[in-house]
Amino acid sequence: MDYRLLGRTGVRVSPICIGTMNFGSPTPDVEAARIIDRALDAGVNFFDTANSYNAGESEAVIGRALAASGRRQELILATKAHFPTGPGPNERGNSRLHLMRACEDSLRRLQTDHIDLYQMHRPDPHTPVEETLAALSDLVRQGKVRYVGCSTHPAWRVMEALMVSELKGHVRYVSEQPPYNLLDRRIENELLPLCQAHGLAIIPWSPLAQGVLAGRYADAAKVPADSRAALRGGIYAERVTARGIAVGDQFVALARAHGIAPARLALLWAKDQPGITAPIFGPRTLAQLDEILPVCEMSLSDELRAACDALVPPGSAVVNFHNTAGWMKMRIS
Repeated sequence: MDYRLLGRTGVRVSPICIGTMNFGSPTPDVEAARIIDRALDAGVNFFDTANSYNAGESEAVIGRALAASGRRQELILATKAHFPTGPGPNERGNSRLHLMRACEDSLRRLQTDHIDLYQMHRPDPHTPVEETLAALSDLVRQGKVRYVGCSTHPAWRVMEALMVSELKGHVRYVSEQPPYNLLDRRIENELLPLCQAHGLAIIPWSPLAQGVLAGRYADAAKVPADSRAALRGGIYAERVTARGIAVGDQFVALARAHGIAPARLALLWAKDQPGITAPIFGPRTLAQLDEILPVCEMSLSDELRAACDALVPPGSAVVNFHNTAGWMKMRIS
């Protein structure tokens, strides 16, 4: 396994991160535990969740699995906070009040005494970043958090946080977790160069473009019943478009012409882009995990890289995977 450094830390993580949004629904406890064990047995040591996934049940499933197996120390465990955890006005956001409570709740559900990487799930326009970083610094000093990061932040907010950390002596973000796949490459314009220049890990979500690059969709108006677009709808359904499917079909043909499963090539492409630390793959079943594990040992050829660039040029996009980012004004027709 070619382990990679998590930003400017000395922590080494696998080149693929296991996403757990499916844990709790639709993936049951037993299957989730098998996924965790199989990944660890294969050398994959990086797992990502969030307190908002299935109303906290994703964290609870992980906690039960690790308590039963006793394998907590084998993995780097990342979770996130920001989205509402209840109906109250202070049960959301990146304020000190919310983060202190949210961290305790995550620790309880995960059945652990510390979180390896605690990430701000989205920027909070109503809370000064200094307050957020001060709270995170306290959580680190208390031993409840080891490292901190952010997710789906614009480049200027990441830079602002780095500046405030430097000026005020607060903990520093070690990572950013943005949407990134062949259909939406916009982070290559500013965010990715920023993170490369300042030593932040990039942990992309949705590298398979929600299955579009795996050939899951034939018609944007008739999505498979077991797909995320059908099961969750809303923002997920918005990402399945006729234009995206058309490019996805070309990508699938390219992958098959080279004897590679499309899902593997989509993940491989993201894994081997400059500046990427570990793309997040969220298996629903053990079979899906087994399908992508070989990607850890694969390398993207120059020929395939160029062919992918011809489908969607660097820095551009044909589908909007930033549709959960309120700060993103650009729309894709």
